[in-house]
Amino acid sequence: MQLTATTRNALTKSGVRNRSGRPEARHEARPEARRDADDMAVAAFVLGLVGLLVMNILLGPTAVVLAGISLWRGTARRGRALLGLALGIADLAVLAVLVTANGTVVWGFGG
Repeated sequence: MQLTATTRNALTKSGVRNRSGRPEARHEARPEARRDADDMAVAAFVLGLVGLLVMNILLGPTAVVLAGISLWRGTARRGRALLGLALGIADLAVLAVLVTANGTVVWGFGG
């Protein structure tokens, strides 16, 4: 396989080489997969945030799973995915505290 000058320069600048010392191409994620991972990161953040107020038994684990998948797929919105992961875990912690304190899964703001 012949490398063109442009491809050779791009590969050399990346610094990745195989055993023979030749530049090796990096395999980037497909644009659709990256976009899906970015969307999952945003969804994890939103679900984790909303889960602090309502339905934390459902939204917390969903936020954790979506954040994990988006991080695994290499999202460009890593910070948002990590926030979604943290908020999902916080949802589960709030649920555990409320179940321990009230002895029930149902809670509200009123007295």
